[in-house]
Amino acid sequence: MSYEKLAKDILQNIGGEENISSLVHCATRLRFTLNDTSKANKSELESNDDVLSVVEAGGQYQVIIGSHVGEVYKEISKVTNVGEKADDSKNKPKGSIMSQVFDVISRSFSPLLGALAGAGMLKALLTVLTMVGWLSPESGTYFILSAAGNAVFYFLPILLAITLSIRLGANPYVGGSIGAALLEPNLTGLIDSEASFLGIPAIIVDYSATVFPVFIAICMYALFEKGIKKVIHKDFQLFLVPMLSLIVILPLTVLIFGPFGTYFGDGIAAGINFLLDLSGLLTGAVVGAGWLFLTLFGLHWGIIPIILQNLGNGADPLQAMLAGAVFAQIGVAVGFIIRARDKKLKALAASTVLPAALAGVSEPIIYGLAIRYKKTLAYVAIAGAVGGAINGALGVKQVEFALVSFLAIPTFSPMGLFVIGALIAFILGMLMTVILGFEKKQDKQVDTDTIKPENAQERQVLIKKEKIASPLTGEVKLLSEVSDPAFSSEAMGKGIAIEPSVGEAVSPVNGKISAIFPTNHAVGITSDDGAEILIHIGIDTVQLEGKYFTSFVKQGDVVKQGDRLVEFDIEKIKEAGFAVTTPIIVTNTSEYTEIVPTEHENIQMKENLITLIV
Repeated sequence: MSYEKLAKDILQNIGGEENISSLVHCATRLRFTLNDTSKANKSELESNDDVLSVVEAGGQYQVIIGSHVGEVYKEISKVTNVGEKADDSKNKPKGSIMSQVFDVISRSFSPLLGALAGAGMLKALLTVLTMVGWLSPESGTYFILSAAGNAVFYFLPILLAITLSIRLGANPYVGGSIGAALLEPNLTGLIDSEASFLGIPAIIVDYSATVFPVFIAICMYALFEKGIKKVIHKDFQLFLVPMLSLIVILPLTVLIFGPFGTYFGDGIAAGINFLLDLSGLLTGAVVGAGWLFLTLFGLHWGIIPIILQNLGNGADPLQAMLAGAVFAQIGVAVGFIIRARDKKLKALAASTVLPAALAGVSEPIIYGLAIRYKKTLAYVAIAGAVGGAINGALGVKQVEFALVSFLAIPTFSPMGLFVIGALIAFILGMLMTVILGFEKKQDKQVDTDTIKPENAQERQVLIKKEKIASPLTGEVKLLSEVSDPAFSSEAMGKGIAIEPSVGEAVSPVNGKISAIFPTNHAVGITSDDGAEILIHIGIDTVQLEGKYFTSFVKQGDVVKQGDRLVEFDIEKIKEAGFAVTTPIIVTNTSEYTEIVPTEHENIQMKENLITLIV
């Protein structure tokens, strides 16, 4: 994969740099805030073989890439000036209040997800090593590694203050100083004492690993900084604005924002526990089934603050319940590996399993498999609900933060009960995929060998064939041999390719010209029987801008099989540095049970090239 090319393709189809207000990325997706979403070409983006899906949610235009999203983001940053902008007035949340809240939370946590996930897995590893007796919890090695695993959580108020300040356009270092002050020894030394500020009683609590207090404090700081800059002369802003911000915001945090944020977080935790006490089974089922749909719209990271707040209070039940959905997704992907006949689909499924099973990143399963085969969305919801219900009913909780995966199992307690719920969700997802299938009715393969010769009349009823003649003369090649992944991956449909020896293409069917590209290098034809055929002469020949191509048809023309479509100069195209390998694609592949290409190595135009079976 060329990250540079993918970045340029995305930029082009997102409406160009001028249409981008801001851009950040999370674990698997580019999150654009666009000035005008109507300028984005969603269908063209989704047709790119390296783009899993495109989602509009939370006031963002999200392009799902996968685990290599960071590399694509870097390439976009190299050729544009877009990205996280602290001083850009355009970099503000847009949309409804709820979408703004999710946008702020998501963008504040996105830069921290790698550190949180890595530290969480390190803590899980330490748990395993001490359980099996390979590492003593009293050893220096354990304490050093514990420091590495604990640091991001203990100092989370500082890190979160920085990323949130960036998101809100405030000075991130002043914001970080406010977060650090909450953990400064002089302040923490007042915990459990009768402290006051200017005679006002202050409730000092332990702010390490907390989320909501610093969220409220930095939101107030951003508003304060913006207001105070309007009244202080710019020559004095360098020192006065930070100084006044610290003087005003930190005491307000200690007196008001901090206690309120703490009580707010505790209230959420109490509400979740209340629902669990009423019916852990029902609460777990709702969370397990709903997690898939939060993930689909990119809103799942908005739950992270609640999870972290719960962990700060000792343990979190949410991760245990939503784990049912994650393990159900892994089960569905394994089901694809078992059931799929297509080798490429098996390989795709296998590639999605590892990120989810080892790192808890399940978006490749959702967008690479489930969205394409929508029956499996129901499988994930059902299996996730069952797994979540079991963990909710059994009172399973996570005691150390880690993204849900097989490696994160030691972070749950009781671990044995968690394994029961997780494995049931996994097995259910896998079995439903294997037994019930994932194909649409028309996608299922027809085994013509099972139809006996004596049932020839029945065979004619069951199987309707359409012949597609060759538009070219030349050497026949498999699509997998084509250098363009859009064709070789069959993302645009199944078919065959020809290395032409004669620079003329004729109509392969009786039908109508549905499209003729301005550069004349590609022709779309719809046959009288409904087959939609694309003849794409050469690879990347669109860059020739029509040079060396002559068209004899226009869109809407009715043609007969063998009518001349396009003439092209093979030698000059090759001299210009382009291959003339020509894919012939059936773009409405899903409407046929089988697409059978010729087995001949060489072919003459008008000879049978492809047989379509309905």
